[in-house]
Amino acid sequence: MGQIVLPLDLRRPGDATRIVVGTANAEVIEALGRPESWPFRTAVLTGPPRSGKSLLTRWFAAEGRGESIDGADSVDETTLFHRWNRAQEDGRPLLLVVNGETWDIALPDLRSRMGAALQLRIGAPDDAMVAALIEAHAQQRGLVLGEGALTYLVPRTTRSFAAIERLVETIDRLSMERKVPATQSVWRDALEAIEGPRQARLL
Repeated sequence: MGQIVLPLDLRRPGDATRIVVGTANAEVIEALGRPESWPFRTAVLTGPPRSGKSLLTRWFAAEGRGESIDGADSVDETTLFHRWNRAQEDGRPLLLVVNGETWDIALPDLRSRMGAALQLRIGAPDDAMVAALIEAHAQQRGLVLGEGALTYLVPRTTRSFAAIERLVETIDRLSMERKVPATQSVWRDALEAIEGPRQARLL
């Protein structure tokens, strides 16, 4: 795979949010860096909740790589059809981001055009990306995880962007409520709250 053009530490002013690049999104990010190669210069991006689709959309537009429409599946389909036509006339790449993981299009003309577009999908994170996501969310919150946190948490955490975010949020909340460092007893209770008792006790 070629060089990824998206900064690994993408932040907006006053915001600590950044994109973690891993196996779940690396191919998507690489494709966003070369929209001139897209069929009809159009791409449809789907993926699970909290996977960074909106942040990638903002980056794509801010870099001047083309037009982006976040939440395209909630936009009037006739309006989208006209936007697609305009993008073809202007020769400007068009990125359509879907809120859900699937997009059922009723308008036949739009459905055929979206079917011909490049289909991009963010997948589930692997272990390395889970670890990086835990670290990124903790850093964003100013949360210091105790030694061995990743070794303990990664095998027990659901491979879900939303679940990982909830886990770190819960660890942070429990640590503050108890006024104790975020060490194993806090990790275990946070896992139990998110995943259930059995998952928290896995060896």
